[in-house]
Parts: sequence; C-alpha cells; structure tokens
Amino acid sequence: MATAVVHAKIFDGCDVTAASTVVIEGTEITAVGGEPPAGAEVVDASGATLLPGLIDAHVHTDARSLGLALRFGVTTELEMQGTNTAPNRAHLLDDDTVADVRSSGFGITPPGGHPSELFPEGFRPGPPGGRPHRPGPPPVMPFATTPEEAVAFIPRLIESGSDYIKFMVDDGTVEGHPGLPMLDRATLTAGVREARRRGMLTVAHALTVDATRMSVEAGIGGLAHLFMDRPHTPEIIDLIARSGVFVVPCVVLNASMMGITGAALADDPRVSARLDEPWTATLRSSFGHYPQGRLDDVLASVRALHRAGVDLLVGTDASVPLPFLGGLAHGASVHHELQYLVAAGLTPIEALRAATSTPARRFGLTDRGRIAPGLRADLLLVQGDPTADIGDTLNTRAVWRRGTPVAGAAVADGGTRAGGAQP
Repeated sequence: MATAVVHAKIFDGCDVTAASTVVIEGTEITAVGGEPPAGAEVVDASGATLLPGLIDAHVHTDARSLGLALRFGVTTELEMQGTNTAPNRAHLLDDDTVADVRSSGFGITPPGGHPSELFPEGFRPGPPGGRPHRPGPPPVMPFATTPEEAVAFIPRLIESGSDYIKFMVDDGTVEGHPGLPMLDRATLTAGVREARRRGMLTVAHALTVDATRMSVEAGIGGLAHLFMDRPHTPEIIDLIARSGVFVVPCVVLNASMMGITGAALADDPRVSARLDEPWTATLRSSFGHYPQGRLDDVLASVRALHRAGVDLLVGTDASVPLPFLGGLAHGASVHHELQYLVAAGLTPIEALRAATSTPARRFGLTDRGRIAPGLRADLLLVQGDPTADIGDTLNTRAVWRRGTPVAGAAVADGGTRAGGAQP
C-alpha cells in the first residue's frame, strides 16, 4: 500500500519546492506533488517539513550505532575507519531498523601511526558498542611506509570491499603526540595516484594546515576534517578551493578536541529521550587533547571555505560510547553539526544541503540525498521549519528508511525545544 505525506513543506535536498505531497510505494518515492493515490495511507504533515534522510559523512560505526543514528533521522553513515566494507555489511542492506552504511575499511597509515595514539596504554578496542562483528573476511590493515607499499595496498582494499580509500596524514600534534609516525609526501602521493587510477574516491584525515596542504597537493579527493592548529590564510583557502576537494569540517569533533563537551546537546529533551546512559555520558565528555585551540578560528575557516565555493559535508566523527572519545553521539551530533554550520555563516538551507544532496553527490550515492521520484524513500519529517530555524531538525515526527517507518524515532508532540543545544 502506498503512503502519502500531505500538507508538508518539502525541502528536496536542494531547495524548498512548491509541492506539498510525497508518495511512497515500496522502497521508493513515486511522486512529488499531485493528489494522493486512491487507497493510500495518508500522513497529515501540516506544520511540518519533510527532508531527505540525513547523511553523516564521517563516523566509525556498528549495527547498534547505525540503529541509534536512524532514530535521529540519519539514514546513511559513511564510515572513515572500520569494518563495514561490502562483505561485512551484506546482512544490513535490507535491515530497516538501522541506517545504511558505506566504508573505507581501514585507512592507510604507518605502523604506530594515527589512530593508535587515541587509546590509553593497555586499552584494546573491541567491536564498537561491545558487540561482535558478523563473521566475514578479516579487514585489510594497510600499514605503509613506502610508496610501493601504499600502491600495493590499493587493490587489496578494493578487493576487500572498501567504497573509498582513506589516508591518515597526522603527525600527532593536535592529539598531544607530536612526532607520531606519518605518511611522507611520496608515499601519500603514490597511494592517491594509484587509487585514482583505479577509479576510487580518496579522502584524507588531516588536522593541521600543513597536513591539509600536503593532502591537497597529493591530489586527494576530499578532506575528512578541517584543520584546527591555526587560523586559515587566503593561501590555504584558495588552494583547497582551486583543487575541487570537498571538506567535512567535523566542527563537533574539533570542539571536543578543545575540551568543549556536548552537555548542552545532552540537556535537550529531544536528544536525551533517545540516548542511553553510556551515550549520554559520552556526549557530556570530550576528547580534550587540544585545549589551546580556538573554536572561533574553526568557524571562521568554515565560513571562508563556504564563501570560496568549497563543498562542505556534515560529519561528526562519532564512534563508540567511551568518555575519552566524548562530545559526540551517533545521530544527535549531526544536528549539532548543522547548528555549528549555521553559526559559521551558512543559511539553514545551505547547511541542510551539506547533510543531504551534497554528500550523496560527492560520494556517488545517486539513489538518495534528495526527494524525487525513483529515489530511495529515506525521509525525515520534523515539526516546524528547519529551512528557517535549523534547531527544528530535532523535532522528529517520523523517519522512513526505504519506505519503512522507523520505530522509536518520534519525540513527543513533534519535539520540545530546550534552547540550550545551539552553539
């Protein structure tokens, strides 16, 4: 049976449309505008806005976290280090209780390089959320110190099901571990060139201006972070803009690195109602590795990149519910990142594009990120108008994943706003 959402304001991933009806049949959107088909289940969305399902373009995730993300209207997560490559996620493709996922597999890094420094001495990270992974091929661990090694890992990562190739370009400065082993310029350039030769999108983890410059000059396709070690200069903004790379600023992560917690977000009843105690405690904590950083500088860099025409994508770097990886929570932090982008100078509509059509376009996800006939019925219905007030994205009334309503997503009365979550 078809479902017709009627009387809605519709943000289609690019702009607000004149239509007010969307029809879902099976797993797809079949019509935008017009009259509901006879016999359709009608959802009256008066006073509400219908959006494409949101996309988090930087996570580390598992099935439990994918379920949490979906309850916040995040219907796709893009993993930037983890095991959710194609063979390992096959059992999730038709599971409409979790968000969809794509993955880089593990990023290319030298032995002892990032992210090994993030974990306390003696800590042995298990599967995210403490749950075992579904049996599958062991992940490729691409430890490379020479151009030849980096090149050799590219086909192995592709064969293991990586959807894109990630490179770690990090000397540990921001994490409080200066001198960390890092890919050198020749190794990075050779690996990026080989991945591109094989038609793969490449992304770089880079938290400093120097690492950013090195990554862009190596021909990287996207930056999975925004530098935070110093203010931007016209030169670095121009270099990024001219290269055509996209940037996932992960402002929420940078804030956490500076010791800024997500406590205000956790205080919002629209958030707290959907988080368990471990995730609440994690959100109230922070990484805290770079207290000398300035959030205003990060926001100014976001603003400069946006004005230069750089594609910005919403991402959070949410991972596991551990306080030393804190300030972040799957799903919830996407809404916080949207607020930060607006604080940096994007309009609400521009910020919403960064969580919908732009990541879908840059990652080649042609079946989502917009509301149009023939696309996946990944949808988020919220009370209010987030195209005018970005805080309304948390007023969840309904979420659909491939046309299936998501249990536990709605908040009471479409959401009660606390007002404290805005940056």
